[in-house]
Amino acid sequence: MAGRFAPRTARTGLPRQSPAAAREGVPASSGAPLTREWTPEGPIDLRLVLGPLRRGAGDPTFRTTDDGSFWRATRTPAGPGTLRVRPAPGGRVGASAWGPGAAWLLDQLPELLGAGDDPDAFEPRHRLLALARHSRPGLRLLRTGLVMESLIPSILEQKVTTTEAYRAWRLLVRAHGTPAPGPTAGLGLYVMPDPRTWALVPSWEWHRAGVDGKRSATVLRAVRVARRLEEAAGMELPEARARLELIPGIGPWTSAETLQRSNGAPDAVTTGDYHLPGIVGHALADDRHADDARMLELLAPYAGQRHRATRLILLSGVSRPRRGPRMAPGDIASL
Repeated sequence: MAGRFAPRTARTGLPRQSPAAAREGVPASSGAPLTREWTPEGPIDLRLVLGPLRRGAGDPTFRTTDDGSFWRATRTPAGPGTLRVRPAPGGRVGASAWGPGAAWLLDQLPELLGAGDDPDAFEPRHRLLALARHSRPGLRLLRTGLVMESLIPSILEQKVTTTEAYRAWRLLVRAHGTPAPGPTAGLGLYVMPDPRTWALVPSWEWHRAGVDGKRSATVLRAVRVARRLEEAAGMELPEARARLELIPGIGPWTSAETLQRSNGAPDAVTTGDYHLPGIVGHALADDRHADDARMLELLAPYAGQRHRATRLILLSGVSRPRRGPRMAPGDIASL
């Protein structure tokens, strides 16, 4: 997994530096990025690999551009950073990074893009899964090594529509995050707030974003012990889930959705989801009324790889026929 770093000389401007950015040491100008190229061992589809990090089309922490680049703004242990990933000739992947977290992001690039994942460990026992894997040879399960960046939006997604959750994430990050380092002025990229800033978000800001008291209270409990929760990124799946689920308000659904991204956990199957059991049941057994217990029964042959199995089912395009009303979005902000 060799990579190389080489400074570049181009300099472009950032949006005017905010007070929060100044406190964190985020540079007012982009400076020269650190760069790296990495050659994966097999085919890789950046859209499939990085797609789970995107929380809707307007996610202020994630952008795609017409040149095939994927931009990600995040908060690393070394500080805020911006990562640009793009395909390079010869099957390589090129990356550039800016900000205090630049070196950390480039060090973690192979893990982010699934270098630690083992797709060959999955043995499809159903024709649909075999076809889905064959048609998606570039699928790898990413691993960010960062818990809070996936935990907080997952909490916001509890028991609401994705439209509501994505709106809340977008409003809160733009209002309380910091402009991302690097040449991102035209992209509108922001780094999510640090734990202290999340803890200081006023109650009326949560309300305006459509986040009810239960979810905002869960976020506040989580950020108070953010350092301990980040340790879960280095744990095996059972211990990591137990660590997250010690926080009231974080259950199996939220921990699985988080650890799928932070840990690249191939067996972190999501239970408690509104749609997934029916989709899995319909795909594997023509049972659109399947519940969690039935879903886990159908996924039992793929123990150790159950999350990968559900990813492949979702990527296959097969979905259960609709027989009832859609989940209606609420309007907490108007109350």
